Amino acid sequence: MNTKFMKSAIERKTKKDEQHIAPIAGALFGIFLIIAMLGAIIGDGRFPDVALGAWVIGWALVAAYFLFAMKVASQWEKVVVLRLGKFIGLKGPGLFWIIPIIDTAVMWIDHRVAVTSFSAEKTLTKDTVPVDVDAVLFWVVWDAEKAALEVTDYNSAISWAAQTALREIIGQMSLADILTGRGKMDADLQKIIDERTTPWGVTVQSVEIRDVIIPPDLENAMSRQAQAERERQSRMILGESEQQIAASFAEASKAYINNPTALHLRAMNMLFEGLKEKGALVIVPSSAVDSMNLGGMSGMVAMAQNNMPKENK
Repeated sequence: MNTKFMKSAIERKTKKDEQHIAPIAGALFGIFLIIAMLGAIIGDGRFPDVALGAWVIGWALVAAYFLFAMKVASQWEKVVVLRLGKFIGLKGPGLFWIIPIIDTAVMWIDHRVAVTSFSAEKTLTKDTVPVDVDAVLFWVVWDAEKAALEVTDYNSAISWAAQTALREIIGQMSLADILTGRGKMDADLQKIIDERTTPWGVTVQSVEIRDVIIPPDLENAMSRQAQAERERQSRMILGESEQQIAASFAEASKAYINNPTALHLRAMNMLFEGLKEKGALVIVPSSAVDSMNLGGMSGMVAMAQNNMPKENK
């Protein structure tokens, strides 16, 4: 909110007031003036000059009364009317009358839902991180009398109240809470702003955080931290998998403790599976060859390879 915004708000209000001069009143003003002119033309030579002048002035006054006394408010509007500076009531929507000079239609209050965008730039969080936050406020005037009489410019007041409330909320939350807890932040903002605007006849329907911008260096650091966290998790998953595999092997080894023949057969099968691959090289310790009689098995494997079809070699 700045001086330029306040100036534009005043200009919008002035144009809006000018638009509410009822077209019906302008049309009646023209009709009465035409009647006065026709009366003057027709009555020329028939009535004295004094009577003719009174006729014209009277119709002109009637026309002026309709011009300034008749007002029309739109369906969504209420008009605040003062009589000699004192509040006398709300008028509208539709056609209504005021007493010219004595009565004044000072404000046209819009009862539709309004939207106000606000932001907090370079505001420190609870953990001293500067952030820029953009938000949108949805509000509505529920009491036109309070909105006109309790605050000078309720549009500007609402915007300032929302901005200060946003800075207050940011200062009470850490960066992680702001990034992950936008729903709670929206609810807290709505509560604070609504408490401040209720005395002005304004209620807040909802507040929505649009964007949270953090410094680029911090954003890069957070990205690296997230990558490191994912790497740590992947290593933990790999370690847990290795533990499960080792536990499975330990459980399987129990079947070979008291059955060396089964162990030899398993070893021979593993060696055969390794050697049947084209170009495979398997290194077997000499102790394993002696204890498991793998020398004879190697010859068997060689014979099997020679007898294999050529396309498999």
